[in-house]
Amino acid sequence: MIEKTALQDGWDLYTVTNKKGMRLEVLNFGGIITSLEVPDKDGNLENIVLGYRNLQDYQDNPNYFGALIGQVAGRIQESKFELDNETFQLEANEGKHHLHGGPEGFHQVLWEVEPFEENETNGLRLYHTSKDGEGGYPGNLTVNVTYTLSEDNKLAILYKATTDKATPVTLTNHTYFNLSGGLKRTVATQQALVASDQYTELDEELISTGRLLDTAASPFDLRSFKPLQEVFSTPHNQLRIAGAGIDHYFLFTNNEKPKAGLYDPESGRLMTIESNQPGLVLYTGNGLDNSLELKERKSEKHLGICFETQAFPAALHHDGFPDLILKPGEEYRKETIFSFTTK
Repeated sequence: MIEKTALQDGWDLYTVTNKKGMRLEVLNFGGIITSLEVPDKDGNLENIVLGYRNLQDYQDNPNYFGALIGQVAGRIQESKFELDNETFQLEANEGKHHLHGGPEGFHQVLWEVEPFEENETNGLRLYHTSKDGEGGYPGNLTVNVTYTLSEDNKLAILYKATTDKATPVTLTNHTYFNLSGGLKRTVATQQALVASDQYTELDEELISTGRLLDTAASPFDLRSFKPLQEVFSTPHNQLRIAGAGIDHYFLFTNNEKPKAGLYDPESGRLMTIESNQPGLVLYTGNGLDNSLELKERKSEKHLGICFETQAFPAALHHDGFPDLILKPGEEYRKETIFSFTTK
């Protein structure tokens, strides 16, 4: 079932529900996931994502809660890159660097939305065209993102894009998860999984040095479920740089399934993640403080964790990373599936 609620300034809120009661709420502004309700081990439906109490607060959303991110997710060093012997200057929005598509990135777009109901799935198709030169990027980029909620409590996000000029593209979603339900606890008591042998080293400005470090024998070894409190309490320079937590890109190990996951022992909620992206940025909400009015409570450090499946913008300045240049005639097609069960 899909419901649409008209808000002010052309904003619409879409509510997608499956037969088990799992419920997804999405704004056409930024394609933002504002709420996601899934059952715990006793069948209680609760919200498991961070979102503002007042929808108007998404207009200025410096933490990117729930938002679609593009044209390039992540930080582009010095807000510039070279492509085909030409230098492209992008809009800076984090000091001298370009973060998450810049100040007018896809998180600030009023997307065109087409709801659909088919067989065992309900969902939303979102459309946007980024004009040549927008934000400094070359090419007219046509983007289609599909949110699909299935009857077996899976949320799939399919990203598709085409361009008429070579241009860098990697799209993701910046939802902060907290499986406690209703933000009862921080994610410190939850357990995270990332199927990765290598992660990127960051400098003091959170820009990749170009070096890949081994996850083994480090707090970044999440190849089996690990309590996040164990990560946070381990002294490590890379954790310090990121603000006492993780904000790093992990390269997925080939053929490992699932690619990532989160488990909350108290509620029994388990989220597993499949993706054909080459890796993800894991961000543990290190920059959150108590200044934000969220739906259930005030925000705080480590209240949510993001699994930003994507390629990595360091590829624009360093070798050894998956390519993110999309060329005319090619289709960008990436999908990430979040599955929710209990144990």
